[in-house]
Amino acid sequence: MIERQLTSIDDLTLLIKANGINTWKNLMEHIQTLPYGRNANRNDLSLVISEQKGSCSSKHALLQKVADLNSIPNISLILGIYKMNENNTPKIGNALSEHSIDYIPEAHCYLKINGKRTDITTLNSNFETLEKDIIIELEIEPQQVTEFKVNYHQEFLKQWIMDENTPIDFETIWTIREQCIANLSTPKSR
Repeated sequence: MIERQLTSIDDLTLLIKANGINTWKNLMEHIQTLPYGRNANRNDLSLVISEQKGSCSSKHALLQKVADLNSIPNISLILGIYKMNENNTPKIGNALSEHSIDYIPEAHCYLKINGKRTDITTLNSNFETLEKDIIIELEIEPQQVTEFKVNYHQEFLKQWIMDENTPIDFETIWTIREQCIANLSTPKSR
């Protein structure tokens, strides 16, 4: 893990430092311990710190933003689409099998640090469980975890439904996917 002092005087870095976090390594460790959960405003990355929770998107976008602001090199924010199923993401429960679905393409954010995929969504995150199920990856900027990520994911799902001749329409697939995400956010999933 990269050990670098956080030296920028921007508002985000100052907020992090006001919470007793002074190095990149400590920030990564702190973020990884925070519970999984959506923040009140997807556009405000500082909420990961003030609300003490975050999703894969908000946590990794925050880290990328802080790396950029503090000139920490070789950090890339990645948007990956993977085949989410009950084996590689067990905390989604049986939301897929209840609808006779093997998997749903899910958008997941993580970092590449010196070219190595790094997932700090939770303490139990292990990228190796998803690695073989990655369909596509692209590098994005922190501000793209909001509208761009959602639009990209939805368009990907619509194309997947057509390509796979899935008998379930987009709205139903999205509802099932939202149930999976809600299951990830429950206290029992930590």
